[in-house]
Amino acid sequence: MYVIVDIQGQQFKVEKDQKLYVHHLEGETGSQVEFNKVLLADNDGNVTVGAPVIEGAKVVAEIITPLVKGDKVLVFKKKRRKGYRKLNGHRQQFSQIVIKDIQA
Repeated sequence: MYVIVDIQGQQFKVEKDQKLYVHHLEGETGSQVEFNKVLLADNDGNVTVGAPVIEGAKVVAEIITPLVKGDKVLVFKKKRRKGYRKLNGHRQQFSQIVIKDIQA
């Protein structure tokens, strides 16, 4: 069984006991979080599509690591022959979660 769930504006295809990285969530290690925006559920070929979400469906997850920094992304701007160069870096903050239960 898998579902497609909306977590902070991003859609993820999740199954039970799957680990994934999502945008930073408030909470501590071991705390439970629930996601109610289930868009699609597949139970052994029986597909249920929400309009826009499935009523009463939810995904329960547990936070493993509340703060993980992603890879550094470098943004380099330059204008040729003008002497203008600008280097900017960014590291996105993520949380690692594990899916504990799917109720569709």
